[in-house]
Amino acid sequence: MSHEMTDTQHGAAPPLVLVTGPSGAGRSTAIRALEDMGYEAIDNLPLSLLPRLLSAPAGAGAMPERPMALGVDPRNRDFSAEALIDAVERLGALSDRPVQLLFVDCRPDVLLRRFSETRRRHPLAPAESAQIGIAREMDLLRAVRTRADILIDTSELSPQELRAELEQWIGPGGAGRMAVSIHSFSYKRGLPRGVDMVFDCRFLRNPYWEPSLRALDGRAPAVAAFVAADPRFEAFHAQLSQMVQLLLPAYEAEGKSYLSIALGCTGGQHRSVAMAESLARTLAEGGQQVSIRHRELERRASDTLAR
Repeated sequence: MSHEMTDTQHGAAPPLVLVTGPSGAGRSTAIRALEDMGYEAIDNLPLSLLPRLLSAPAGAGAMPERPMALGVDPRNRDFSAEALIDAVERLGALSDRPVQLLFVDCRPDVLLRRFSETRRRHPLAPAESAQIGIAREMDLLRAVRTRADILIDTSELSPQELRAELEQWIGPGGAGRMAVSIHSFSYKRGLPRGVDMVFDCRFLRNPYWEPSLRALDGRAPAVAAFVAADPRFEAFHAQLSQMVQLLLPAYEAEGKSYLSIALGCTGGQHRSVAMAESLARTLAEGGQQVSIRHRELERRASDTLAR
């Protein structure tokens, strides 16, 4: 496979991708697509076996010298968000392989429709409604979703389109390209785990104190315009964008496979969201592959679903 040859020719350790996500979102489809793209694929791997797989001696089940994709199913009895996040961080420290956490996501309403169409019972609510199972699993995976290096939402994707997304991010066509993830967050809830750069947006004017904007978030045009009207916004945005664009090629040259940038404000609803959206747009316009995460907005949406 071309991806395997590229890794070998450049002498770089082949990547390890851990794949997870809610039931019905397409995790198994993603695993099969990665296998077709040249990855050694193992699905439904218990977390307790990860360290043994990594440390096995040559000839006794050691990890093969080609890209590897491991599917982690939330239904496994030893699964927990904390254990998976810890495993990702330990694997990154113990192995010279680039380790990425891929989260295959889907909107709750689409998941509910998929379960209804297939008449399947939700694995986390076999004696209850699928809606209860979806809410339960979303809550279980919340911290994992926040930590993910790459998030692909399959709500509007066909299996073929999911494969195309994977090829853009981590397939042969994306080999050597660094994945960039931009996060917004609230300082009240602490820093996101696993980020490389953190920038404080609390010096900008706060839309929270504008009654007409308080209930909105930084994705709303009115809020984005309010934040951008701060006299300090333009210079901050320009210098931040220039610095990131300057550093990206240097990180890629060092073999870094992904970069996480976090932007924080007091509540994680307005200023950090608006800045994250603006920075992501600027980088995307420059040809960079970017994913964007809004931690507090995701928490709020998950809390609403669970009610």
